[in-house]
Amino acid sequence: MGEGVIAKRVCAELEGDFVVFLIGMRVNKPWKIWRWWPVATAMPRMLIELAKQPELGLLHARSHFGFPNVMVVQYWKSFDHLEAYARSKDNTHLPAWRAFNQAIGSNGDVGIWHETYVVSDGRYENVYNNMPAYGLGVAGTLVDAIGARQEARKRLAKAA
Repeated sequence: MGEGVIAKRVCAELEGDFVVFLIGMRVNKPWKIWRWWPVATAMPRMLIELAKQPELGLLHARSHFGFPNVMVVQYWKSFDHLEAYARSKDNTHLPAWRAFNQAIGSNGDVGIWHETYVVSDGRYENVYNNMPAYGLGVAGTLVDAIGARQEARKRLAKAA
């Protein structure tokens, strides 16, 4: 079995509300590397900064690559934490955002996007089987998927 694999059914729980933030880029003109490379390298710098400062509110992030698209799934303590980071003049995001708008804006060379989901306490469900800690399982706490945690509907019913 692979390293870190949990050989049973588990589910993740996270106390209180939280935010799932999806952010990505799309390389629309691959030959314009000087346009998309700075965008592609900005996110790793931000993730390193956030990992070094957990008080900023990022709980977990995982990158997904599939050229021409790149996406990062992020779990945040709250929307307030996410927004404070995005607007902070003392952190990496705001200067990167301004540089993107100045260099690329809406010229079509590189696409960027994000989606923000505010998840109410207990209004989610998940299950992991024969997996290492993954996704919300890294951001929260893993518990055995037994009793009321055995079925998706029952996992959601806990908060109803």
